[in-house]
Amino acid sequence: MSNVTTIKTTDLPQSFLEVHPHNLYLYCKAYAAGLRANTAQTKNRSAVSGGGKKPFAQKGGGRARQGSIRAPHFVGGGVAFGPSTNRNYDLKVNKKQKKLALYHALAEKAANDALFVVDSVSVESGKTKDALAFVNGLNQRDVLVVKEMIDDKTFLAFRNLQNAYLIEENELNAYLAAAYHSVVIEKAVFDKLTKEA
Repeated sequence: MSNVTTIKTTDLPQSFLEVHPHNLYLYCKAYAAGLRANTAQTKNRSAVSGGGKKPFAQKGGGRARQGSIRAPHFVGGGVAFGPSTNRNYDLKVNKKQKKLALYHALAEKAANDALFVVDSVSVESGKTKDALAFVNGLNQRDVLVVKEMIDDKTFLAFRNLQNAYLIEENELNAYLAAAYHSVVIEKAVFDKLTKEA
């Protein structure tokens, strides 16, 4: 893991720098929405048990008429307009917009001197201390490491690091690039990204 190069905005294609930030916002919003478990659910008045019999006579009590003690305004009654599991939180993001969002996220990192390119990310020893030494050498708070293909030894080395996250090329997205303080990309992956732009 030698030859760490800090990428400046001048090293990026012009198309990276012309992306509107709103693309990144929309992608991150859709990504976060897709992570929602959608398990919140309440029972409405028809789903709460009990309440079959009228609680008291319609007339003669001096009170408002009531048909069931499971109405929403009673303690123990159903919930009016509560959440249900049949709601769909997914938001649509076009392929082109996903790409633009990633370009903007990487351009932001380059503008903050937090985008690095290395010839190869590989820890032959498989030891966490070697991976930690590499991460600490960058002097960054936390690092997203993008490798073309993850091998077993490198995976083991990065697995337990709290301030580093190792992913493969096909896992790279705008949300992860924006979420981490800095990004380290293998040269082969970076060249593919800049050629596509």
